[in-house]
Amino acid sequence: MPHESYKKWAERLDALPNGYPPTEDGAELRLTLETPQQIAARLGGDVKTTKNMLKTMLRKGLINAGRAEGGFGYGLLPFVVGIYEMQIGRIDAQLAQLFEDYYQRAYSRVLAVEPAVHRVIPVNQTVKVDMEVHPFESATGIVDSANAWGVMDCICRKQKDLIGDPCSHPIEDTCMIFSKRPGAFDGNEVVRALTQEEAHTTLKRAADAGLVHSVSNTQEGLHYVCNCCTCSCGVLRGMAEMGMANVVARSAFLNQVDPDLCQGCETCVDYCQFDALAMGEEFVMEVSGLRCVGCGVCVPACPDEALVLVRRPEDELRPVPPRESDWMSERAVARGLDLTEVL
Repeated sequence: MPHESYKKWAERLDALPNGYPPTEDGAELRLTLETPQQIAARLGGDVKTTKNMLKTMLRKGLINAGRAEGGFGYGLLPFVVGIYEMQIGRIDAQLAQLFEDYYQRAYSRVLAVEPAVHRVIPVNQTVKVDMEVHPFESATGIVDSANAWGVMDCICRKQKDLIGDPCSHPIEDTCMIFSKRPGAFDGNEVVRALTQEEAHTTLKRAADAGLVHSVSNTQEGLHYVCNCCTCSCGVLRGMAEMGMANVVARSAFLNQVDPDLCQGCETCVDYCQFDALAMGEEFVMEVSGLRCVGCGVCVPACPDEALVLVRRPEDELRPVPPRESDWMSERAVARGLDLTEVL
């Protein structure tokens, strides 16, 4: 059996609203396994030893750190979004397979809980011109609100590539991260610093590649944009492989077809990752409101400009939690958790 320390750590991670459910064979423990020698080298009762241990864990992307009352503090980091994404500079074929084993055995339980971990936001130029778009609903709005911009490789597509099941979408320089602190990514070994203009170019390049913009499911504190696909993304695979409809929160928009412009060429079908488009009567495309997530990827692909995103009816909109603390509280209630045990 794995070391008792890892079992306790796994239980602690599952006590977070994000979730880290156990498997029957302990696959979740193998993901965090280190040798007893490594553990012993970092354990001790004095402050210096503990601080060194925390620094080591921080460098490995296993815990969080930041300003706290009384100085610099350390805290738990969720498995997703958190520990897993921080392994982009360290992931190898072994870790990639370990993640796949865990994903297949248990991760559907994370994806089944609402509010969802991720929320789709549309490609900006695909929204109807006279439509109001709130800042938290706009990829360009998120970019423009930041003071530092960075990009890194997509760990989801890298993981699938390492296990010998790559998809056709790009791996390098696709997932974006932001900060309010100027120069936050300068000198970073994993994150490549960008200018604001380069960040907008990266967004466009991702959209042109048919990738779906997704962010954390809150209105405030948005600090990353994942550019996702249903073939590799750990969240969107839940829809494609497991048939789970609500693995991601839909955007506030819905695709709309202009029947006067649509020529029935079906070009848009090739760009829709959610099977939301189908040929209807009189050779005019029809949109499934249940399957369309409002990403807008298909809109610029239409040669006849017959597609546009419009705002969903109010009764179809689910409120977006204002802050991360609100999201955590809602998700904790859904999972029957007591947040006082981990916060």
